[in-house]
Amino acid sequence: MTTHSLSALLTGIPVLDQHGPTEVTVQGLTLDSRQAGPGTVFFALRGVAADGHQFIPKAVEQGAAVVVCEALPDERVDAVSYVLVPDSAAAMALMAATFYDHPSQKLQLVGVTGTNGKTTCATLLHKLFRELGYHVGLLSTVQNQIDEEVIPATHTTPDAIRLNELLARMARAGCAYVFMEVSSHAVVQHRITGLHFAGGIFTNLTHDHLDYHGTFDAYLKAKKGFFDKLPKTAFALTNADDKRGPVMLQNTVARRESYGLRGVGTFRGKLLENAVHGLHLEVDGREVQFRLIGVFNAYNLLAVYGAAVLLGEDADAVLTILSGLLSAPGRFEPVVSVQTRVTGIVDYAHTPDALENVLDTIADIRQPRQQVITVVGCGGNRDAAKRPIMAKLACQGSERVILTADNPRFEDPNDILHQMQAGVAPADMGKVLTIADRREAIKTAVALAQPGDIVLVAGKGHETYQEIKGVRTPFDDKQVLREMFELLAK
Repeated sequence: MTTHSLSALLTGIPVLDQHGPTEVTVQGLTLDSRQAGPGTVFFALRGVAADGHQFIPKAVEQGAAVVVCEALPDERVDAVSYVLVPDSAAAMALMAATFYDHPSQKLQLVGVTGTNGKTTCATLLHKLFRELGYHVGLLSTVQNQIDEEVIPATHTTPDAIRLNELLARMARAGCAYVFMEVSSHAVVQHRITGLHFAGGIFTNLTHDHLDYHGTFDAYLKAKKGFFDKLPKTAFALTNADDKRGPVMLQNTVARRESYGLRGVGTFRGKLLENAVHGLHLEVDGREVQFRLIGVFNAYNLLAVYGAAVLLGEDADAVLTILSGLLSAPGRFEPVVSVQTRVTGIVDYAHTPDALENVLDTIADIRQPRQQVITVVGCGGNRDAAKRPIMAKLACQGSERVILTADNPRFEDPNDILHQMQAGVAPADMGKVLTIADRREAIKTAVALAQPGDIVLVAGKGHETYQEIKGVRTPFDDKQVLREMFELLAK
């Protein structure tokens, strides 16, 4: 069992006040009062939905030895140490890094941030470095991995305790590299505070998470905050073709590098062909055929290539392996009906930019007679401003559109659909159906499809559930699509 003295864990933490015992042996950390017990530190965090300070009595009742908080409770137990800090989340991250003996310093940790492409880049880097012969860790929206061992993921970036615990486990397993997605929430909520990064990658920045950040500027600053804190020893690799790319590098002390398809950047690519069989690119003067499809994947491949070279790998070896890799689950993933010759495409596109990229890619590879039928919804309790935009884009890139539920969460799906309908132009009303039941929506799309058509099911990608009123029920777009192909082919 890992133990530390409280005084050691508080080294470098700005402590405003402390009551109770100062010499405490700490056996565990938690932000959940229900998991508090003898020898544990309970961190009272101020969250969006609840304030952890109200659970301090419960944590103490459970046996917590230490409480780290931003406001001392009026009633205190003499045997418990209460530590007052300016920011409980920042203190938790720093203490977690110390508790797990700073695992991020024992391996090469690379973070990927941006609106779209994080999962694909992190997953491709994991696959690439496995092929290069390394033990590798992955922290992503889809799943966490140590080599080929899968550890289920619950957030894009886990909380700081869980994150350091996972990194420690990866270090013990001999991982030389770990590739992780870094969400904007993770930066603001100090989940990555105290971690040592070998490099950071920026993909792009578009409209997302404004329900949390409030403004696009705040969202931009959250992403930029990751690069601002990179050390001098790290690299900062940015998308030179994204207008916010250079902004990410403004205040970083890390080595500034970039990639792009428009003739600028440290790592340069040129799109030669984007076809149904894959991408043909020129990368730093070398022509390479890739299995991935779409201009957005050309950028992802360039980012991965650039990061690998910056980590010291041979460029030719990297390109050879990348040419044979497939993308992450639920990212432009095909599901083909042999009987009807209809191609289904499942994609995680849940932002306007991602949906537009997918539709543009389909437009590039489709045949003139092929219809595109798009099934799309928007998540509940999330950024509502993008809902009419998503419907508008679906109409612009499709012959038929079916608006449906995504993860309604605690919102009425019909309210979400009504907001999406506001983006449908009068001229497009005839091509749009609204079916709240996602299974029925997919079934209808398949029924409408003629031989050779393309059915795009957007929004949920790799997810295998649908969240309604706080309850998650099994729902896999790929599986439902296969079922409907078989049902309607009979």
